[in-house]
Amino acid sequence: MIPHSEFRTPTCPDWIKDAIFYQIFPDRFATSPRMHHPRGIRLKPWGSPPEEQGYQGGNLHGIVDKLDYLQFLGVNALYLNPIFSSASNHRYHTYDYYEVDPLLGGNNALRELLDAAHGRGMRVVLDGVFNHASRGFWQFHHILENGGNSPYIDWFFIKDWPLRPYNHDENNHHNYTSWWDLPALPKFNTDNPGVRDFLFDVARHWIEFGIDGWRLDVPGEIDDDQFWREFRAVVKSGNPEAYIVGEIWTPAERWLQGDQFDAVMNYQFTVPVLNFTAAETLRQDYKKAEYNLEAIDAAQFATAVARMYGYYNWEINFAQLNLLDSHDTARALWIMGEDKSALQLAVLLQMTMLGAPCIYYGDEIGLSAADDPYCREAFPWDNDGAWDNDLLAYYRGLTTLRQSIPALRRGTFENLYAQGQVYGFRRVLTAPEAARPYEALVLVNAGHRQAVFDLPLPPESADAYIQAWPEADITFDVTAAGSVQVLPILLPARAGLVLVNA
Repeated sequence: MIPHSEFRTPTCPDWIKDAIFYQIFPDRFATSPRMHHPRGIRLKPWGSPPEEQGYQGGNLHGIVDKLDYLQFLGVNALYLNPIFSSASNHRYHTYDYYEVDPLLGGNNALRELLDAAHGRGMRVVLDGVFNHASRGFWQFHHILENGGNSPYIDWFFIKDWPLRPYNHDENNHHNYTSWWDLPALPKFNTDNPGVRDFLFDVARHWIEFGIDGWRLDVPGEIDDDQFWREFRAVVKSGNPEAYIVGEIWTPAERWLQGDQFDAVMNYQFTVPVLNFTAAETLRQDYKKAEYNLEAIDAAQFATAVARMYGYYNWEINFAQLNLLDSHDTARALWIMGEDKSALQLAVLLQMTMLGAPCIYYGDEIGLSAADDPYCREAFPWDNDGAWDNDLLAYYRGLTTLRQSIPALRRGTFENLYAQGQVYGFRRVLTAPEAARPYEALVLVNAGHRQAVFDLPLPPESADAYIQAWPEADITFDVTAAGSVQVLPILLPARAGLVLVNA
């Protein structure tokens, strides 16, 4: 078994083990005829090039209208990029934390979405932007109007006067601390007790409203463990089963010891999976911090997996948000050099390993694009020709597989095989969670030649296995090779296989 770190036993929401997430960029996912904007609103046509920025009119009513599709896909949890009032289409420039942006339908639309999603057994996690506000945020605007006389002067880091939030250059800086030195994003002074009270109240307000958790935007920028401990206490007091997942791109032991976050966006999963499944087609010209793209073989992938799971208490690994791409990266298919077989192998690993899979909207129909803003395109609902329906069926087949095999959601994990470009692992679920031991073997051949080998198995393994993926009525019998149990395998090139005990 893969070793793991010895931290305090964390308490993560149990439902995460069964979750399959779908990440939605609200302005670009779906519109709805039930959305009525005030007269005089001008939106860009749906499907306009994303590099033109602007607003294309996606809204929360549109998400409600597409819940049938998401349920068909096998999704049971939604992660929404920011939805609060903001003067940016991505809404990371929040100016009112208590109001859903009217362009998205306002608070009533969120109420409708939560009720509709919960009625289908779906969870909804919102993006929390607590490191910085925006120039339009009321307390910052108060400082702009009143200067040093504003009682909110200590909510931010003001360097000198007059402030230059719009008119600034190299010789006349914007003279207040901002996120990544972007003047549109003044950084909160979270040492100020009033700021802490405000942000904690926002977190509590929306949990009590009914959301199922928070995805935290760049939480490492609030370099204060006590802040996040207090944040966790506030959120969990409102809903002990609320999910707290941080955007941390590096190993995150500091935040995952059971007293701050439940999980992080697991880029430690993302990069090795891309490197292994797309070893021959990776775009070497794609440069991104924390993305070390280089071809690896099965042994190197197994080492990366062991390292990834070894960072944390074992329970944390079940809660990690396993993604292949996001609004902050190029789309996976683009990174893979348009190699569809690589994406399919990556999705197979995503749907069978520990952690909650997260699909970035449109990946399932073959959307492919470079980094922000290109990866934030409109979902082509009215353009069937833009859909890869075979890929959609593949995604749906794997979400169904994960939902139907409890060992793939809640089982143990053990590396079994790593030779050449063939990687295999074993997952086992035992009582009390299963009526009988439930075992799954997952094998992936990322090479371009078929692989014929004997898979060594632990003594307690089953005597026979049934092929669960791809769907087939085939039984594999375990044989003895000396004192070792083995399973003869023939695995086609660029293919995966999932077996379950008979």
